[in-house]
Amino acid sequence: MRYPNRIGLVVLFALSFAAGVRAHAPAVDMVAAANAFLTPLSPEQKKMATYALTDKERENWNFVPLARAGLPLKDMSPAQQELAFALLRTGLSHAGMARAEAIISLENVLKELENGAARRNPTLYYVTVFGTPAANTPWGWRFEGHHLSFNFTVADGTHVFFTPSFIGSNPAEVRSGPKTGLRVLAEEDDLGRAFVLSLDEKQRQIAVFDQKAPSEIITENKPRAQALSPVGISAAQLNPAQREALNALTKAYLNRWRAELAASTWDEMIAGGPEKLTFAWAGGFDRGQANYYRIQSPSHLIEFDNTQNQANHIHTAVRAFKGDFGHDILADHYAKEHAK
Repeated sequence: MRYPNRIGLVVLFALSFAAGVRAHAPAVDMVAAANAFLTPLSPEQKKMATYALTDKERENWNFVPLARAGLPLKDMSPAQQELAFALLRTGLSHAGMARAEAIISLENVLKELENGAARRNPTLYYVTVFGTPAANTPWGWRFEGHHLSFNFTVADGTHVFFTPSFIGSNPAEVRSGPKTGLRVLAEEDDLGRAFVLSLDEKQRQIAVFDQKAPSEIITENKPRAQALSPVGISAAQLNPAQREALNALTKAYLNRWRAELAASTWDEMIAGGPEKLTFAWAGGFDRGQANYYRIQSPSHLIEFDNTQNQANHIHTAVRAFKGDFGHDILADHYAKEHAK
């Protein structure tokens, strides 16, 4: 399967984009791209691709190689695949799109490592649309396959929620073949390790909650995420250089999405004060040792885990305590509609 050069088409906005217009442009673009994707589908394809917004399938997300509800790339024509990726571009940034395409390409690496295993297939990524894409009605969509899960919810024609979100990489570092040396999530891996190593002994005693890393991200694929304890070290306990490093690490995750979404989410994360940001670590400090870390704010949780396959298999997730699947705002919407 060929992956066209789509990245040059992405418009990059400054992270200082005003939060007051939080996601208006992405919401408008998503409606247009979703309808452009759905319109040329055959009746059979459309039946596979669409569900009601209230269907339980919307919160049935996962990141392992399994069959999903939705229309897979393998059942699309090349033109339809282009439209599927055009929809994905409405939510992701240049960096996010590059990561997504690289993760998909790793399926071919795994296929070779696993002697042609059929489940390792770069066309087994599914697009699913929930509800009717329109300017003034809530709806959602998902792009999902092995190690990728992007769940978007659009409400009121302006608000876009992009969690739960998952990006993983297996292998974390390709060690043989033409892609040798490729580390798709190198930034998240290296910045996290550099940050914990920047802590002095007293700070590290606060930040490190276990000498052994958990075997998986703690929130797994649960439909709701709760704040995790212990929270670790807060930004208030860091020196200025360390605070900047923690901010940079956090933004490495947020920058996967369009700048408008990244900026407004950052504003939410530090709404209670930048000192509310916390960092917690478990596992070894050296590259090649199993490790885990998380970043929490009152509104969001970011998790990183690299424990499987001799610590060469990364899982990362971004969750919103109130915004996963746009749950709270949709609950308010349905309550108001029911009252009418």
